[in-house]
Amino acid sequence: MRIVDRFTEIIDWYPKAMSKEERHLVYKIDWLVLSFSCISYFTKNLDVSALSNAYVSGMKEDLNLYGNRLNYATSMYFVGYAIFQIPSNIVLTRLPAEYYLPAFEVMWGLFTLGTAFITSYNQLLVMRFFVGFTATACWVGNAHIVNSWYTRQELGKRNAIYGCVSPVGAMFAGYLQSAAYTNLSGNGGLAGWRWLFIICTIITIPCALIGVFFCPNVPDRNRSRWFTEREKQMAVDRLLKDGFAKTRGVDRSLFKRILGNWRIYVFFVVGNLFWMTPYPSGLPYTLWLASMPSKYSVPMINNLSTIANAGTIVSTMVCGFYSDWRQNRWETMLYGGILILVCNIVLLVWNVSDGAKFFAFIGLGVANGPTNLIVPWLAEYMSHDLEARSASIAIVNVGWVVINCVVPLVAWPTASAPRYLGGYIWSTIMSVIEIILLPLPMILERQERKRGIDYTRAVLEENGIVAAGFEEKTKGVDDQSLEERDAKDEKEVEVNAIAV
Repeated sequence: MRIVDRFTEIIDWYPKAMSKEERHLVYKIDWLVLSFSCISYFTKNLDVSALSNAYVSGMKEDLNLYGNRLNYATSMYFVGYAIFQIPSNIVLTRLPAEYYLPAFEVMWGLFTLGTAFITSYNQLLVMRFFVGFTATACWVGNAHIVNSWYTRQELGKRNAIYGCVSPVGAMFAGYLQSAAYTNLSGNGGLAGWRWLFIICTIITIPCALIGVFFCPNVPDRNRSRWFTEREKQMAVDRLLKDGFAKTRGVDRSLFKRILGNWRIYVFFVVGNLFWMTPYPSGLPYTLWLASMPSKYSVPMINNLSTIANAGTIVSTMVCGFYSDWRQNRWETMLYGGILILVCNIVLLVWNVSDGAKFFAFIGLGVANGPTNLIVPWLAEYMSHDLEARSASIAIVNVGWVVINCVVPLVAWPTASAPRYLGGYIWSTIMSVIEIILLPLPMILERQERKRGIDYTRAVLEENGIVAAGFEEKTKGVDDQSLEERDAKDEKEVEVNAIAV
């Protein structure tokens, strides 16, 4: 056990200075909050990713999905996904998360099961709409819950774990489809791609029950029997000391608190640029592999398509830990933005070796890692208002959903595969813009502080907490480092002494 404790200290999972009591609390939070959120997000991505794998494994021919029909089916999912996002996260701040989130997981599992028995393209559109509508609560809901429990020093690492779940789900769907295509095709009179949706449902429904029994709500509304009363209070207090405000409630002022804050607009643009520009690592990569049937069999396509996701997993973990160690998010995202630009330029040129294309597609998968820092970065900037933070995460994600509805149809139509000239032109231009805009949140916050506006310090003062050491936590956001300010203070003391 000492070896495990020592390892967690080395990687700063549980900092050395953390008390034994607080460490035990965070240990519980990791197992009860983070674990269920990851399981829920995994099943969601497993069910969503199944469509791409099923498409290249017989669904295309069985349902006559030629032309851009796959794009339309994907867009129907995102239409359903977009409609309920913002209301869902606002409702989530009022209803018990331990029942709300699992209920929706059961529903999207049932619609996933229904996809296994459809017989036409129109039925596919209906099923994808309802899978998207019911899956709405998952990502934005769990992202809100996860980012409501951890301090700034913990957010990057925990969001890295949460962010890894998406590519893991996509990879697992690829392996499942490969196995189903090879071993289950024809069983029970069903094609292999239909078995994939059945297997996904068998995994999804039981996972929802875990949330009912183990998932707590946010710290302010925690009624879980797995926490003692002292632990419940400690969970609230440690967040207050880190500048995260308690719930303020949902009323008419919520809209003003959201829409009157520049943060939502800046993160809406910056976040969605970073989320969308690695897009070719997904379906375009799979369809490029599928365009060479003489080289790659169907099982091989499903397996090779998971390599980009493996790169995302490694990158997400490294970036999450690095950003916590550096105590900033922008640095890691800058590295990711540069890699995104280079890879999109390679694919725009296109007339390069297959090895160079593999590098670009997998490199974009790796560049997906830093993009997972958007949510903890936004959570930190909105630490002063829990309800506004929840709604802001949903609003920013709605932008991603709307873009996924429109951009693939315009820039990435299936009929243009695998070249996608328009798509790579769009991605390259957006890659340049995202790098230029990256410093904007820090610039605007510095200007705010120069005008005497400091929301985090206001939270501390409102709750009677001394802000000692807070500057050290936010070093890298201030214009001067802690060392520079100390040197300046010492110099002023010397000058005053001489004057006396």
